[in-house]
Amino acid sequence: MTRYTELTGCRVPVQQAPMSSVSTAALAVAVADAGGVGSITALGMTAAQVDDLLAGMAARTAGVLAANFLTGGIDPEAVAAAAARVRIVDFFWADPDPALVEVAHRGGALVCWQVGSLDEAVAAADAGCDVVAVQGTEAGGHVRGHSELRPLLESVLGRVEVPVLAAGGIGDAAAFAAVLAAGADGARAGTRFVAAAESGAHPEYKAAVADAAAGSTEITGAFSVCPLCATSPRARVLRSCVDALRDLDDETVGETRAGGQRITLPRGHGLPPGTAATGHIDAMAMYAGESAASITAVEPAARIIAAWAAAAERSG
Repeated sequence: MTRYTELTGCRVPVQQAPMSSVSTAALAVAVADAGGVGSITALGMTAAQVDDLLAGMAARTAGVLAANFLTGGIDPEAVAAAAARVRIVDFFWADPDPALVEVAHRGGALVCWQVGSLDEAVAAADAGCDVVAVQGTEAGGHVRGHSELRPLLESVLGRVEVPVLAAGGIGDAAAFAAVLAAGADGARAGTRFVAAAESGAHPEYKAAVADAAAGSTEITGAFSVCPLCATSPRARVLRSCVDALRDLDDETVGETRAGGQRITLPRGHGLPPGTAATGHIDAMAMYAGESAASITAVEPAARIIAAWAAAAERSG
């Protein structure tokens, strides 16, 4: 047990990171059923859409769920809808906002804010957040700050009193146990769950993560056609997709389906390749952290969570 499990009610102190179309309802429910915290991304959804999605998920699991909101243009009504349905409302890529924290609290939810610096962590705690997730530059996807995880984690633990999750470079049971030993109250992991059986990632994307060797990722602005990159185009991806994009002699990278319609993806689009994607999958935004080097197979979420829980118990 950690402060995070005691506060949230999950059995294993692992939050599956929200990852746009990759973090499907099926993945979040599977993680929650296994004892972790399953997350979805609510970017661009109306309050009614959020309520409908989360109501369906809550009916499928008694585990702990989280809904994530991104960027500065967050709809308070959508936050309120999420807070009425999930245990945790999660924020990232925006400055901590006490007003949004209050909306979530008023709806009955806890609030987690992912940060990339000590100053932002202190601001999140001061804003009333119940949990702070600190993201190191080893993380996959959009990278908020400029510090590696360990020194950032150490500095934040010394300044805030709320539970702290570690994020960035945590892709196997050993890394999970190590951040707990370093004082974190839990871990937030994305890349490991890209390569989960239930994730919405395209099979080629899952295979690329599982096949990645050490040094196979980089932080880039190559996939900057996205709302988050409007303010800071910095995301860690597999280097192979940057190379494939550079070699692509086409203004479009492929198509996917969203909202029941086929949409064309221009080169450099920030949407990761999901199961509905077609075209040059290898040149799409394959977000992945440095932890990809420790991932060797696509596995069910329950098996991943069980292995991490066992490692934490052995080390604790």
